[in-house]
Amino acid sequence: MIFSSRTFAELNVYTLYDILCLRQRVFVVEQHSAYLDGDGLDPQALHLLAEDENVLVGYARIVPPAQADDAVRIGRLVIAPEQRGKGLGTRLMRQAMELACKHYGGVIAISAQTYLEPFYEALGFARAGEPQDEAGVSHVAMQRPCSAHAVSL
Repeated sequence: MIFSSRTFAELNVYTLYDILCLRQRVFVVEQHSAYLDGDGLDPQALHLLAEDENVLVGYARIVPPAQADDAVRIGRLVIAPEQRGKGLGTRLMRQAMELACKHYGGVIAISAQTYLEPFYEALGFARAGEPQDEAGVSHVAMQRPCSAHAVSL
């Protein structure tokens, strides 16, 4: 498994196509959630890829804080269905947290699917709001300070 990170400008069209296909395969088709994936945040994000023999099997994006006092956001964390249950989600999220803290510091914010709340709690995230519907899927805001990052990774 090879992990790499790239800015939007560093993504070639084939890699971008693979990213969009994986996100749509899981978030739109598998989860039956029709929503516009192109939300305008990809051009400013750092893209984290997990590739197995040159095949994209995992992905996350790290969106910088919009304001100086805002949190860095990790989102669109996705694992190919055939790769689940192997610990890849944890490895990918740890890599994303490492990059978020290295590049931006402060607080990491996520919008987690509610059923995955225990997964993120195990990584040091705490609930920061009540569940909300996002495109027909229940999500909960969660946060974790980067200062706690080095201690538990």
